[in-house]
Amino acid sequence: MAIRVLEIHHHAIRVDADQPKLDAVENFYEGVLGLGVDPGRPQIPGVPGFWINVGEGSQLHLIGGAQPSPLAKGPGQDPTIPHVALAVADIRATKQELDRLGVPYWSMTGINGPEAEQVFLNDPCGNMVELHQIDQCRCRAANRPG
Repeated sequence: MAIRVLEIHHHAIRVDADQPKLDAVENFYEGVLGLGVDPGRPQIPGVPGFWINVGEGSQLHLIGGAQPSPLAKGPGQDPTIPHVALAVADIRATKQELDRLGVPYWSMTGINGPEAEQVFLNDPCGNMVELHQIDQCRCRAANRPG
């Protein structure tokens, strides 16, 4: 049985971390592309940047800071490197299927709340993919409070 991916949630992009460049990038996405910043992005020590809303169901995560980031769990295990995030129906079932298939992955919690687990794996070309449960992130507008 394949993992049940429901939708794309965000694409994480690296940006320069110096403030003038961050301001220019934010102005580009807001002023040129007409996209709004998600004001609820959590403050992540050592990981500057912002999240840009794209419609009601997805975001761009613009991430700066030194590499490896303070969030890195080891070589190749840094959630701030470029990646695509996909929402799955059930993160526990997803992990069980990855285990059954023998696909290596690593996970973390805490960025989107204590219960919001993020699972990271690499495709055969080395591109990082994040999987998280559909109802446990800010990517969808419906999941953002207020």
